[in-house]
Amino acid sequence: MPKHTVSGLNPTRTHKLSAAGVAAVGAAALVFAVVPGADAGQGKSEAVAQNVNVKPVAFSAVDTAAQAQQATIAKQADASAAQGKAEAAAAKEKAEASAKAKAEQDRKDTETASRSAIRTAIPAAAPTAAPKSIKTYGNTVDSWIRQSLNVMAQHGIPGSYNGIYRNLMRESSGNPMAINLWDSNAAKGIPSKGLLQVIDPTFRQYHVPGTSWNIYDPVANITAACKYAAAMYGSMDNVNSAY
Repeated sequence: MPKHTVSGLNPTRTHKLSAAGVAAVGAAALVFAVVPGADAGQGKSEAVAQNVNVKPVAFSAVDTAAQAQQATIAKQADASAAQGKAEAAAAKEKAEASAKAKAEQDRKDTETASRSAIRTAIPAAAPTAAPKSIKTYGNTVDSWIRQSLNVMAQHGIPGSYNGIYRNLMRESSGNPMAINLWDSNAAKGIPSKGLLQVIDPTFRQYHVPGTSWNIYDPVANITAACKYAAAMYGSMDNVNSAY
């Protein structure tokens, strides 16, 4: 038997087993070599993860505080600007009002001075005579008729001198105090009175403004009678008998 052989063993199989054993030992060593490295790597990753989780939180809090402070400063700046604008507008309005008041006062002072100068320059007017339109009348039938015609013209009452004179003379003969105490009106207690023999109710109803309320007043009696005749007959000129 050769020296390098072992009885009962197959050289080829023995070689294969030896190779397999070496491979198994190498694999075990590799496992032990990798696992500790993996644990260290895991610990390092956790430490990094912890640092990553802590640091962003710290920076976020700082940023939020800074932003809040900036927002407060911006609000204060806006409020200050608004107050400044309001104060400037109020000052402008006050200045405009003051300038307007001063201009108005200057205008009044100028007008006052101008009026004073005008009054000084224009001499006082001399007294004037009574207007020519004012007429004076005597105490006669003619004067009473003419004065009555003047009043009648102012109130649009028709009538002529001749119509008045004719009826006046027939009714009272020109006596302003004449009174009828025997006709039907007298029987009723309202006798005819005055130049044109007017009863009291008619005189009051047709009284002409601006004349006396005394029925015996010549002008008041004539104008009231003529106003009544105008309403009833168109004019005193159309009356030729008792009316």
